[in-house]
Amino acid sequence: MPMARSTAVTWSLSAVAAGALLVGCSGSVSIGNTEPKLSSDKLATTVSEKLAATTNQPKPDITCPEDLVGKVGTTTRCTLTADDGSTLGVTVTVTSVEDERINFDIKADDTASPAAN
Repeated sequence: MPMARSTAVTWSLSAVAAGALLVGCSGSVSIGNTEPKLSSDKLATTVSEKLAATTNQPKPDITCPEDLVGKVGTTTRCTLTADDGSTLGVTVTVTSVEDERINFDIKADDTASPAAN
């Protein structure tokens, strides 16, 4: 029953989105250089860990296309990909920078996009 699997995946992605929205997921990372910037790989790992902790679900597959610059108000879009290929957008917004520490909020989109055929 492909429809039931799709519904289960959509529910899982919706649970991640709802959990991120209801709890107000946020994170922070200390970096070891003078220019506050977080690599896209480290950002993806941190977002995955925070979403997993917020939703009590396994760590989702997250990809982030660019580094996060440590400037208040800076945003980047990451993507959560489910096992069936459906995706959910995740916005990361820098809320503050303290010396080399970048603090940010994480907000998942309300709706998932179906897998490409």
